Amino acid sequence: MKILVLNCGSSSLKYQLIDMTTENVLAKGNYERIGQNNSFLTHKVNGEKHVFENPVKDHNEAIQFVLNQLMSKEYGVIKDINEINGVGHRVVHGGEKFTKSTIVNDHVVEEIRNCIPLAPLHNPAAILGIEACKNLMPDVKMVTVFDTAFHQTMPKKAYIYPIPYKYYEKYGIRRYGAHGTSHKYVANRVAELMGKDVKELKIVTCHLGQGASLAAVKNGVCVDTSMGLTPLGGIPMGSRSGDLDPSIVTFLMNKEKLTADEVSEILNKESGVYGISGVSTDFRDIEAAAADNHEKAVLSLDIYCYLVAQFIAKYIVSMQGLDTIVFTAGVGENEPKRRTLICDYLKCFGVEIDEEINDCKGKEIKLSTTNSKISVYVVPTNEELMIARETLELIK
Repeated sequence: MKILVLNCGSSSLKYQLIDMTTENVLAKGNYERIGQNNSFLTHKVNGEKHVFENPVKDHNEAIQFVLNQLMSKEYGVIKDINEINGVGHRVVHGGEKFTKSTIVNDHVVEEIRNCIPLAPLHNPAAILGIEACKNLMPDVKMVTVFDTAFHQTMPKKAYIYPIPYKYYEKYGIRRYGAHGTSHKYVANRVAELMGKDVKELKIVTCHLGQGASLAAVKNGVCVDTSMGLTPLGGIPMGSRSGDLDPSIVTFLMNKEKLTADEVSEILNKESGVYGISGVSTDFRDIEAAAADNHEKAVLSLDIYCYLVAQFIAKYIVSMQGLDTIVFTAGVGENEPKRRTLICDYLKCFGVEIDEEINDCKGKEIKLSTTNSKISVYVVPTNEELMIARETLELIK
């Protein structure tokens, strides 16, 4: 059984073709700048990277070109499109309608469309990918896997905001969360590594990348998460502010004579560690500046780690205990210094990591010492595999 996993952005298309008998990636790639004259595909197969400069006007043409490469004699891994048994689409926002992955039909597409106000950049792109596949592969079953679905197990006390309840009823304003596919994958994987049933554990999963969120996973289900109505909430990120005193918004609007959209632009694209440091949205650049004693770079990273640690502590309350902490995604997997500082803040809970073991990047590894009261792991995320597994389960 072969599953094609698609992650469509407004002008990009990431994909993986996975053989589910072995869970091996047969081919993967990224189509960039779709709709522009300089669009190109980076296609990886058998450890080799191939770049094709091939302008395409839309996702339909991009997916067709990708399928051609997957079936080509020189770069392909299948002979016929019928070898693809299913397509799994990553969809960022499913609102309250979707609590799990779902077979694609017209009703599902319409509900994804209804969630566009909650994810205006991501959901339209997902729809483009779904419609392109319906056109190019009409006989292949498709599944939508929602980033928000994993968090739909949260109790009301965790997702209702303390504003007039009528706005929840009228507009669906509540905490939704994001990165659910990643949180689910690493929670289940760390349970395997510990040799325990995920239903017996209390886990905090830390998806720390340019976009970042934490989740409290108790007995295999999410009971709290850091991102809110949108991916702007929670901890500070590369360029996103995370949680703020809401009066900051109106204060800036009044003082700087800004519109709501202009403030949103500042909070989404000019804030976070970039806003504090003034260096970059890339943590690697900020780490380099901090190593040269750049004062604001050091400050931005200190604030970041401090707030991540605070959220972990908060989730000890949410779950009434904690068995393990898992770091994943770009920063979580590849920044030992950030992991150290976060865990240093948690020493009061008995967290202790081995600094020698922690001096690594991108490895699946246990960091905590035998004396640590809470185990600490690094688990590289694999959202594509999680999407493929859920797609296979549904199409079977």
